[in-house]
Amino acid sequence: MLQQVNGHSSGSGAQGGESLREDLQEFLSGEAPLHQLDDLTKVNPVTLETVLRCLQARYAADIFYTNAGCTLVALNPFKPVPQLYSPALMREYHAAPQPQKLKPHIFTVGEQTYRNVKSLIEPVNQSIIVSGESGAGKTWTSRCLMKFYAVVAASPTSQESHKIAERIEQRILNSNPVMEAFGNACTLRNNNSSRFGKFIQLQLNRAQQMTGAAVQTYLLEKTRVACQASSERNFHIFYQICKGASMDERLQWHLPEGAAFFWLPNPERTLEEDCFEVTREAMLHLGIDTPAQNNIFQVLAGLLHLGNIRFAHSEDEAQPCHLTGDAKCSLRTSALLLQLPEDPLLETLQIRTIRAGRQQQVFRKPCSRAECDTRRDCVAKLVYARLFDWLVSVINSSICADPASWTTFIGLLDVYGFESFPNNSLEQLCINYANEKLQQHFVAHYLRAQQEEYAIEGLEWSFVNYQDNQTCLDLIEGSPISICSLINEECRLNRPSSAAQLQTRIESALAGSPSLGHNKLSREPSFVVLHYAGPVQYHTAGLVEKNKDPVPPELTRLLQQSQDPLLKVLFPTDPEEKAQEEPSGQSRAPVLTVVSKFKASLEQLLQVLHCTTPHYIRCIKPNSQGQAHSFLQEEVLSQLEACGLVETIHISAAGFPIRIPHRNFVERYEVLRRLCARTSSGPHSPSPAEGHSERSPCTEVATLQAVLQDILHTLPALTQAAAILGDPAKAIPAPVHCGKTKVFMTDSMLELLEHRRAQVLEQCARRIQGSWRRHWHRKQERQRRAAVLIQAAIRSWLARKQVQRLHTAATVIKRAWRKWRIGMAFLASKELDGVEEKHFSQVPLPTGSFLLPQTQTSLLAAIIRLWPLGLVLANATVGVRGFQRKLVVWACLQLPVGNPSSYPVQIAQGQAGVTSIRALPQGSIKFHCRKSPLPYADICPEPSPYSVTGFNQILLERHSLGHG
Repeated sequence: MLQQVNGHSSGSGAQGGESLREDLQEFLSGEAPLHQLDDLTKVNPVTLETVLRCLQARYAADIFYTNAGCTLVALNPFKPVPQLYSPALMREYHAAPQPQKLKPHIFTVGEQTYRNVKSLIEPVNQSIIVSGESGAGKTWTSRCLMKFYAVVAASPTSQESHKIAERIEQRILNSNPVMEAFGNACTLRNNNSSRFGKFIQLQLNRAQQMTGAAVQTYLLEKTRVACQASSERNFHIFYQICKGASMDERLQWHLPEGAAFFWLPNPERTLEEDCFEVTREAMLHLGIDTPAQNNIFQVLAGLLHLGNIRFAHSEDEAQPCHLTGDAKCSLRTSALLLQLPEDPLLETLQIRTIRAGRQQQVFRKPCSRAECDTRRDCVAKLVYARLFDWLVSVINSSICADPASWTTFIGLLDVYGFESFPNNSLEQLCINYANEKLQQHFVAHYLRAQQEEYAIEGLEWSFVNYQDNQTCLDLIEGSPISICSLINEECRLNRPSSAAQLQTRIESALAGSPSLGHNKLSREPSFVVLHYAGPVQYHTAGLVEKNKDPVPPELTRLLQQSQDPLLKVLFPTDPEEKAQEEPSGQSRAPVLTVVSKFKASLEQLLQVLHCTTPHYIRCIKPNSQGQAHSFLQEEVLSQLEACGLVETIHISAAGFPIRIPHRNFVERYEVLRRLCARTSSGPHSPSPAEGHSERSPCTEVATLQAVLQDILHTLPALTQAAAILGDPAKAIPAPVHCGKTKVFMTDSMLELLEHRRAQVLEQCARRIQGSWRRHWHRKQERQRRAAVLIQAAIRSWLARKQVQRLHTAATVIKRAWRKWRIGMAFLASKELDGVEEKHFSQVPLPTGSFLLPQTQTSLLAAIIRLWPLGLVLANATVGVRGFQRKLVVWACLQLPVGNPSSYPVQIAQGQAGVTSIRALPQGSIKFHCRKSPLPYADICPEPSPYSVTGFNQILLERHSLGHG
């Protein structure tokens, strides 16, 4: 059940004042811890005064960001605080598990939007609406957010992707200085005030990496080019050119030092934004090369000289106005820089072309001095507006990604703040109208939507009286009659408009509106609108003319005659465009007014915002002088009242910021039922997803509710477990309310649910991991056993194949040996047949022979006729050597028995041929050279020149024995 909040509004008066002051005294007595309150919902009671004191205490402690429920309050420090926006701090907020637990910062909002895009099942586009008065720091906040996204949303893996991301980052960041130089100016309240609205769309791909961006602009204050209020300046780019150009560039653009220009007021003031080199470098990164830059600056210099053209009253109305003294030189210089013909330029400014009648007859009428000044200003505004739009298109073409490459975006809306000056005109009316629409969007999205949703869901709710600005919007844009419709009607009547007449029409037609006020003390025709931020008085003089924003066709045709390359692009010669500029009197279509175009673009912007999840940053200006360490309570108080901050805090403190539909809640937190022990009555209710196709809608809803109640019954157990773990604050009954279609809860309860869900998922993950490891090990063991069996089978097969090869080889060797042995025996027996045996003593010793010693005769007799054994002994590596080996050879050859010494052994020394030691052969000798199969048959460890080895060497010399 929702707790009742007894807040006090700012207009409560004296009722309850005493009790309120007592509460304040009790609360403010301990002012020291005020700066430690990171969220304004923690102050008690929630009033403007207590919120103001808390903000002042934090501002004095150099703490500039404070949460206010769903809104971030940002105080402008008016001094550089570099450590507050460093890249290291960006990465710290990006890497934090829970950034909301860190100190409040714009990086917290940026990280929250980035994680919302990243984590949702169906990503929803995000938008950040930065609002506040002029000078409150909206532009700086948007710039820091762009830097933050450029750092955290660019984490590619490959080197090539990294280079592409760096280039995209650089171009997105460089679009800021260019747009600020051409679209910002120094006003009474802000030195860098945005004179246009912009919606920056940061484009992200499916991996949440930034792939590009797109910029959409709204209502550039182009009248500032030709008209600046006192103590204000023109756009920054004009001062950058005059202060930062080199000597050669000054000569080229005709900008001598100390030159005075009517459209360049307060040139002596030097601001941080007057940095020409930064702008040029940023344009270079965006693809605008140096020649194109020089062309742009040349056109801007031509506009400055165009502003020095002054006209004098003509005594004769039939004659055009004459130029003043130095105006001719300025005209010549402007025509030279804009590359326009000088005489047609002057003639176009002095003479107006009128087409009348069905025949479209052309009449030329000299213009008055005021009309000449208006036409001159119209040329400058037209050129600058088209130049600004061209720059935006160039920036978009440089940074925008292919639509197929991005899926979601984060939008940054930086619009003009609420403005109220001594002299307010159409520009201020449009700006404040935009702020009214954004305030209504905030009220509709958060304040009103929360209260209505609580009532629909059946929550007991103490309604807060918030400030609704619908009556003010009805006054400005309502149907059928409103301020905008009356101004547009005056434009369509095509008659001279009177300021007093317009005031009378507005006051008479809208007299019943409570948001329309009157200022009876004003001497000029005006009307007062009671905006949400306060009353603003608008002067009606020139209101209709500004709304028409007329561009005479002859001015456009003149600019189309320019030979300047840039002006040719800005003003192309299009026959269709000419046909549209010169329609017939009968078929003339109504011209779109400034208010109509602005209203259409604003509606388009709001449609984009309604399709996104919005986040709000309220920028507060501590003082209007822009001084650091100065906190003016009156000014801050008016801003707090204007933005409805106290009502926001009331609802945020009393409400449930987390709202989850029943089905989504069940799908996400159904796992928490594992924490609740199963009762004896039966198992848990089945999941609503089970049998979905077979269930009727009523049955499905009943099942969903049963599962939902099951989950909600586990919440007390969760809070008790949290208290046991050492967090007694979470032991309070769970702040959860189950509505009709949604579950409402606080941030602390959501944190507890997510923590317990993470624990359950961790347990499930561990079980899955254990089961997987067991399955994996079993699979590995089966694979190992299979591998062993396969290896054993292969080894057995290889062994069998090897044995078979060895057996086959042995059989072949055995067969070959037997065949060789039989052949050798046959040769030996055939060779020895028919040889006559002779006694050793009967043969005389020839010259060169030697006698066998007597001591070896018994050995020779022992081995006679045993020549196979002798052959083995003769070829052995050990045993008899030298001449003894020869005796063995003789025995093996079965020579005649006798005195061994009587047989001469003739050794061939240097003779050609070989002679056998056996009987003298009859006829030719055939050599049978085959390798012996006996091991080591041909090897002699210590060979001797007289030794005979191997059976193949038995036939040693082919020489007759009788040659001795």
